[in-house]
Amino acid sequence: MTPTDRKPTIFDIARLSGASPSTVSAALSASWKSRRISEATVETIRRIAAEQGYSTNMQARGLRQGRSGLVGMIIPLHDNRYFSSMSQSFEAEARSRGLVPVIASSMRDAREELRIVDTLISYAVESLFIAGATDPDAITRQCNAAGMRHIFVDLPGKGAHSVISDNYEGAAILTRKLLSLQKPQADPQLDRLFFLGGIATTYATSRRIEAFRETVSAAGAPLSDDQVITCGYSPKSAMAEIEALMMRLGGLPAGLFINSVTAFEGVLGHFVHLPPQTFDLSVIGCYDYDPFAAYLQFPVHMVRQDSHGLIEQAWRLLDAPPQYPVVIEVKPQLIPERTIYSGPFSDQG
Repeated sequence: MTPTDRKPTIFDIARLSGASPSTVSAALSASWKSRRISEATVETIRRIAAEQGYSTNMQARGLRQGRSGLVGMIIPLHDNRYFSSMSQSFEAEARSRGLVPVIASSMRDAREELRIVDTLISYAVESLFIAGATDPDAITRQCNAAGMRHIFVDLPGKGAHSVISDNYEGAAILTRKLLSLQKPQADPQLDRLFFLGGIATTYATSRRIEAFRETVSAAGAPLSDDQVITCGYSPKSAMAEIEALMMRLGGLPAGLFINSVTAFEGVLGHFVHLPPQTFDLSVIGCYDYDPFAAYLQFPVHMVRQDSHGLIEQAWRLLDAPPQYPVVIEVKPQLIPERTIYSGPFSDQG
């Protein structure tokens, strides 16, 4: 028989090697040592399997054994530094446990999210991490029906353990920093701190707005409703809003809290057309981190969410889960202006 005749089976390898099908199965998996099969026998079986073009049907094995060696993660987007660094940490942790990571993006589409969950369940993925879940309740129902262990990261879900950033504390420390650096302006309309970006009904943004309002009020500064502008996360929307704000105020306000790096990208799209002196009396902050901000013509204070810490904590919960769903908050870090943060994978080429 040659590899082109038909797809070889485990029984073909057993016949050619003179071993039993169960011995061949063990030799082609990681269980041969516990079966006390000799290395010589394993090498012979694996050589014959390679010559015959045999490959293990991992999906079938997973369904039979309840273990596929796969672990899944769903993220909203790949082209986002926060989620891409999170997926990198997830991969490293999975491989350190001898598992193969499978990562897919949902593009923040609830139906696509559930389709991915269904596909991963069909491949007997052992556990599932969901970052920035669009519909966590629906995901939990789907996973529970299949007996799938799952954990939410970044945004919480009621039906499973969740590990999220401490959005309130992160927003509070950034707001306090901006207030401490804010320079007084003669025009009372400009002499204020503004919040821009995000969706007010989402968990993360609502907590950040809450912290922003309470921190500004605690500092004795009057706060009006127009100081919170929730225009979503898209750069295009943020660019339009900052332009409209500056037109309305007659300039750049004393302080600006930008609620994501994508919104910050849009704000910069407007800022590039402004003369350098525009920023002399303003302080800028962003709730997200990008190292390239250190090279801008004006200083930017940034909050870096601890994506690696979130994943580490999520794995700990998965390894030793509490009886009932818990929500664990991981404190983010304030990155000073002109600072390049060195992360856990900074030295990798």
